[in-house]
Amino acid sequence: MQNNSQSRATLGGKLSAVLVAAGSSVGLGNIWRFPYVAGDNGGGAFLIIYILCVILLGLPLMLSEFSIGRATRLNAVGAFRSLNRRWSFLGYNGILAAFLILGFYFVVAGWTAEYLVHSITGDLAQLSSPEEYKSVFDNFITNPWRPILYTALFVLATHIIIALGVQKGIERSAKLLMPLLFLILIILSIHSLLMSGGTEGLKFFFTPDFSKVTPSTVLVALGQAFFSLSIGLGTMVTYASYFKPDTNLYNTALNVTILDTSVAILAGVMIFPAVFSVGIEPSSGPSLVFITLPSIFNGLPLSMVWSTIFFLLLVIAALTSTISLHEVITAYLHEEWHVSRKTAAWLTTLSTMVLASFASLSLGVWNEMKICGLSLFDALDYLTANIMLPVGGMFTCFFAGWKLDQQVLKAQITNNGAIKFRIYKLFRVLLRYFCPIVLLLVFLDNLGLF
Repeated sequence: MQNNSQSRATLGGKLSAVLVAAGSSVGLGNIWRFPYVAGDNGGGAFLIIYILCVILLGLPLMLSEFSIGRATRLNAVGAFRSLNRRWSFLGYNGILAAFLILGFYFVVAGWTAEYLVHSITGDLAQLSSPEEYKSVFDNFITNPWRPILYTALFVLATHIIIALGVQKGIERSAKLLMPLLFLILIILSIHSLLMSGGTEGLKFFFTPDFSKVTPSTVLVALGQAFFSLSIGLGTMVTYASYFKPDTNLYNTALNVTILDTSVAILAGVMIFPAVFSVGIEPSSGPSLVFITLPSIFNGLPLSMVWSTIFFLLLVIAALTSTISLHEVITAYLHEEWHVSRKTAAWLTTLSTMVLASFASLSLGVWNEMKICGLSLFDALDYLTANIMLPVGGMFTCFFAGWKLDQQVLKAQITNNGAIKFRIYKLFRVLLRYFCPIVLLLVFLDNLGLF
């Protein structure tokens, strides 16, 4: 097993490890998807199921990826290859998935940057109805050059942080962005709770409604837990390769899942009181964050302020995710292609920018060009979320549970016996049997076979 401990960068401490990994997990999906999914699937009942899924699925998988990354101190491809050459395809799956996700995620991130600028300038405050917001949004995303301009700005911001390196770029940005993200979420949540009728939104979000719980609800919760934690991409393998030898992997994984879930719950506390205060049905995705919520903010005193704070939140959430995805590819190119980190970062930046430009144009002037009936933007989303990530996660379970030397796995989790991990046998059972079966069910459900 190759170990690159002599030359590899290392994160500063335990807090840095948690914040960096949490930054990878926390993204736009926590804010625009989780609250709606929870509210539509039994509210508090869904939250209970989701938390159980995080514990039973998310924690074992994240702990496995942490162990693989720190044991090898290599990029995703190098890590799997050094442990078992036949399983290096898992690393390549993660690299490709990260590249394809950036192809459409950078586009959405660019949208948040555009709306932040227009919130600051007061352009959004001049609109007066949800219909006007919808028209502005539709016109913007179909414009041939404006979305690409903002996408390029976001790509450049990500590149600058990556080019600064692991400690000066990724670690410093995580220490700044993650606390700021939580501060903004808390401010917006308090503001939302003080709105007239806000308590009805909380009831909708937190009151358990077990009548809405079906087998499909459980699969939705499992899928949300898996995708929200950024597992199966190689990000946790890559980031864990920068952990210090004495980092407590279990505590780090536990803290990351707690932070990630907290962001999702705070997003629900922010969103549902706001939408219920004006009698609007909650929605999911772009319609929620670019149409519904801005129109609500516009009817409030200091609308420019609240709109600006909200879109700053989205920019931060998007940036923490693009940094981690970019680093997965950059680390791979740097170590496997034997180019300088600066060159690797530029190769990643330029290639993802080209793909993102094509994805953006597929929503407008290239809208008639379809891949299996989908635009390039939607095809990238579908391929990665519904196929590559669950398949990668499933095979990671097989690898860590059955093929990886269990002495290596246990040594990493216990820091060579220095830390007690009393539930190791339960962990192995979950990893070998429960997690792969669950991910197979999620995969089949994503393909519409249930």
